[in-house]
Amino acid sequence: MFPAPFDYHRAGSVGEALDLLGRLGGDAMLIAGGQTLVSMMKFRMVQPAAVVDIGRIEELRGIGEEGDSVRIGALTTHAELAASDLVRRRCPLLTQAASQIADPQVRNAGTVGGNIAHFDPGSDLPPALVAAGATVHMRGAGGERSVAATDFFVGLMTTLLAEREVIVAVEVPAFAPRTGSAYHKFEHPGSDYTLCGTAAMVTLDGGGNVVSARLCFTGVTATPYLATPVTEALAGGDGSDEAISSVVANHLAIPDPIGDRFASASYRAATAKEFARRTLIQARDAARG
Repeated sequence: MFPAPFDYHRAGSVGEALDLLGRLGGDAMLIAGGQTLVSMMKFRMVQPAAVVDIGRIEELRGIGEEGDSVRIGALTTHAELAASDLVRRRCPLLTQAASQIADPQVRNAGTVGGNIAHFDPGSDLPPALVAAGATVHMRGAGGERSVAATDFFVGLMTTLLAEREVIVAVEVPAFAPRTGSAYHKFEHPGSDYTLCGTAAMVTLDGGGNVVSARLCFTGVTATPYLATPVTEALAGGDGSDEAISSVVANHLAIPDPIGDRFASASYRAATAKEFARRTLIQARDAARG
């Protein structure tokens, strides 16, 4: 299929992009890597009167350290994120999730900012960002604002990004010592669409007991689900396979699981329990070194 007719504009800076959005009004949409928006336009799911291309804005690129955090520019591709030595050392959960996104072609073109702006409920980056305690930085006509990833995703393909704002970066705290992470997903064998993705982090003390943990799902609910009851129950325990299995069995309940023709709600909820156990055990093993 072909998209409906639209006007094309290329912005050379974030300021220029914001000026264009203000002048073009609500019928304009931003495009970066185009891996989501182009498909949506071809299927006429969205029909913007104009698109503003921000894909060549240099200030939105790059990965670097800022204090105890790693700042990732919005135009960083999934492939760049997966290949970054800095990300692998300081917040490896993002490496693990980014390396499993779709296929090499998508990873080489798709961007971090575009991925989270269009937020598909089966997307792999959002649960990793939520589990890692990331912050999303946005800029609009009124200046820059920051929102925790836990609050950024609010519904099916709906986020807190305002109509005339641009995501400029995500910032992720560097992992504490003796912290391990893992990302596992169960995908549709034909489309590679994520039916259940599971991001986990586990921090251990010197004796091997669990200090804290984070567990977040994608593909099973309308927004990334942070399973706080599970991780609160793990804290203070010995982190053994038996303890993890027991906590998951007794404390994980998926609220309002989604279902479709690919997998029912009950199937996704059952899959989440098994993947939670596996992912937490692998994250614990990584924390043990």
